[in-house]
Amino acid sequence: MPSVAFHTLGCKVNHYETEAIWQLFKEEGYERVDYDSIADVYVINTCTVTNTGDKKSRQVIRRAIRKNPDGVICVTGCYAQTSPGEIMAIPGVDVVVGTQDRRKMLTYIEEYKKERQPINGVTNIMKNRVYEELDVPAFTDRTRASLKIQEGCNNFCTFCIIPWARGLMRSRDPEEVVNQAQQLVDAGYKEIVLTGIHTGGYGEDMKDYNLAMLLRDLEQRVKGLKRIRISSIEASQLTDEVIEVIDQSDIVVRHLHVPLQSGSNTVLKRMRRKYTMEFFAERLEKLKKALPGLAITSDVIVGFPGETEEEFMETYNFIKEQKFSELHVFPYSKRTGTPAARMDDQIDEEVKNERVHRLIELSNQLAKEYASGFEDEVLEVIPEEVYDDGRYVGYTDNYLKVVFPASEEMVGQLVKVKISKAGYPLNEGQFVRVLEELNEDKGEKAAI
Repeated sequence: MPSVAFHTLGCKVNHYETEAIWQLFKEEGYERVDYDSIADVYVINTCTVTNTGDKKSRQVIRRAIRKNPDGVICVTGCYAQTSPGEIMAIPGVDVVVGTQDRRKMLTYIEEYKKERQPINGVTNIMKNRVYEELDVPAFTDRTRASLKIQEGCNNFCTFCIIPWARGLMRSRDPEEVVNQAQQLVDAGYKEIVLTGIHTGGYGEDMKDYNLAMLLRDLEQRVKGLKRIRISSIEASQLTDEVIEVIDQSDIVVRHLHVPLQSGSNTVLKRMRRKYTMEFFAERLEKLKKALPGLAITSDVIVGFPGETEEEFMETYNFIKEQKFSELHVFPYSKRTGTPAARMDDQIDEEVKNERVHRLIELSNQLAKEYASGFEDEVLEVIPEEVYDDGRYVGYTDNYLKVVFPASEEMVGQLVKVKISKAGYPLNEGQFVRVLEELNEDKGEKAAI
């Protein structure tokens, strides 16, 4: 039995796609082994969101070549898409496939074994208008399943290389999304995370269908689905219709990740983000009215070229006013090939780091405040894994991380937990009861 080992860098979409590529290998009779063991084939799924992503990708490729010089080294993902030449130049790389045509990977590997000539299978992503179907019936991680619903992005923000790595916006066929969601629920998943490169843009390339309709269809047609989480949605995609669907839904969770990037209109303009702070605030206000207790997390880039102390403070104050429940803070890093990398007024690293620290402190404070509002409340949690003291850890629908006493058979199930001590990053909870039968024949278990 031939063996394959995977290494994934970067985002949730990459992790999803590695699982999909693994399915293709599985169908051809491969067994999956650990990346640090000797394998016949190594698949490296690369990231290019920053220059560091490129560098890490190259390190991981070289590690595989050293591990088994006779193995077939196959490189895929975003860095492979944007810079196939750089990757082909690494001695020992055998097959390069970008962010499309993944089904051809196995054919290329067979071809390489016969010819022993490196193969560059990367094609022009900008010409692609069709979503590439890749099925993932189950995940190595058994509690939360990702479901990829779209590919690509049409935004071309000045700091971002991703449209060049992923191409333009293309949505997955709604029937495929519903079918795969049902498959995942049947495999035992209670929560599905809708994911993509520009997830909230789902349907923008379709005539009579959109994200709100997809959410409705998933809720009405997928039997046994308990939670839908949207991995990320832009403020401009939070239409009144989407807000209304989330408001009426029983299964879309009270947590949205809405990327802010900056809280200053002048910086947003330089970033080529398509909204103003006023618009962003108005959307959040409408959302919070519809969903009291909603957790809103966000991404912020600090030290974008030309960012003055005043502009940074606009961002700081906006975040404070809007009470985000948690932030991912990134110092701006130059991405070769993007307009922002060529801008004058690049910010000094020390200034960037100092601003990052100030925002992280604010984020920690806001996260604690948000969590404290739920002390003594009973929330629904899906236990995911054992915490280091023998208790279990999982997330509430509104994305609070809770540690509480549970048992192995509760993993992946919905349970009620009372938040006994709020905190950040961890809340402590007391187990209240299991929401559903863990095992049909145990009779009255659910009535605990």
